[in-house]
Amino acid sequence: MSKYIITGGLPLKGEVSIRGAKNASFKQIIASMLSLETSCLSNIPQISDVNITESIAQSLGAKIIKSGPHSIEITTQNLISSVVPRGTGEKSRSSFMFAPPLLLRTGKAIIPTPGGDKLGIRSLDRLFDCYQKMGIMVDITDDIITFTTNKINPVHYVFPKPSHTVTEVLLMTAVLLNGQTILDNSALEPEIDDLILMLNSMGAKIHRDANDLKRIIIDGVEKLHGTTHQVISDRNEAITFACAALATKGSISIQRCDPKIIQAFLDTIEKMGAKVFRGTDEVNISWITPLKAIEIKTEPEPGFMTDWQPIFSLLLAQAVGVSTLIETIYTSRFQHIANLNTMGVKTSFFKPEVSDPKEYYDFNQDDDKPEYFHGVKIYGPSKLKPINIDIKDLRAGANVTLAALAAQGTSTINNVEVIERGYEKLADRLKSLGANIEYIKT
Repeated sequence: MSKYIITGGLPLKGEVSIRGAKNASFKQIIASMLSLETSCLSNIPQISDVNITESIAQSLGAKIIKSGPHSIEITTQNLISSVVPRGTGEKSRSSFMFAPPLLLRTGKAIIPTPGGDKLGIRSLDRLFDCYQKMGIMVDITDDIITFTTNKINPVHYVFPKPSHTVTEVLLMTAVLLNGQTILDNSALEPEIDDLILMLNSMGAKIHRDANDLKRIIIDGVEKLHGTTHQVISDRNEAITFACAALATKGSISIQRCDPKIIQAFLDTIEKMGAKVFRGTDEVNISWITPLKAIEIKTEPEPGFMTDWQPIFSLLLAQAVGVSTLIETIYTSRFQHIANLNTMGVKTSFFKPEVSDPKEYYDFNQDDDKPEYFHGVKIYGPSKLKPINIDIKDLRAGANVTLAALAAQGTSTINNVEVIERGYEKLADRLKSLGANIEYIKT
């Protein structure tokens, strides 16, 4: 079990380049398997989630060549199996995303239920609903999902709520069908547009309706060819480094990141008092005065991203006043709050008063439970104490790492393999910004 040893209290300053997005790269590896030809993907991060996806792809018949530290060539001339292996498949949330290439090329996909972080229920109801309308049979037995089909039909599907990952799965499924598929009320995340860009470069015909960007129109093509594509920058990584700088009263220049993909974050920290300069593919962020408390509600794009709130909670703990944070995407995503409480942060959970929960929240109401809180008040500024902890979740792990950088004293953070699922060489890059952090690999 690897660990970080962190002595906090030092302001982080300097420049960091952002790697390719975790939530785009592994999906684009899967998308390349829709073609028999070779695709070259660059800006692939060196993280375990990508490694797991590559391992699954290879077990199914893909040939992957590392052409550089952040580049791969992937060719899938033949699929040798329709079964995602349980060992690797259960570790990753990417497992069910292998359904499109498997269904389109073999007519069957047998997949273990998705793994990843435990953030409350990850409902796949919207995928199952649309798949059944497309002529794909869905069978769920214990922890195995089996998709089978004789013919996949194009559909006009209206999402009851936008779904980032399901939108991407349906894009990949519809791209080779005979006819037109229309997805209404689809998600708007930039990673989806990056997938569309890649698929179109492979010969697909996909576009968003200019008058309604939530409508995606897919005109099926007979086949896809290989492509060369650079993965979009990781906006979660960008805001992690930004929060690290602000929490330690430092400043940072974030390179290779389009400010538009983190616009909601930048607008929020400016309201809190941070100094922000936006460039074309860079952004400079500085702490110049104590941050002010703020009210935040996570929302689908273009709102404040749910992945940001565990990391951003640390800034709220350093802000002056009482901040309010409401989570609307997941039923339960406040596991990190207990860690902040241990480090000296005062918080209180509450249930937001809303007239229509079905409209207000983006999770399925049937998945909610009375013991789940969807809001938390965070009182600041807090004097943070060091911690010795075993982490279990990617973003919560990043949160406590940043909190340790801001705390006075030495913290030990164990099981940092979880953090390496989504961050490439995080300790080395924080050290380059002035952090006193030691990475001990076991």
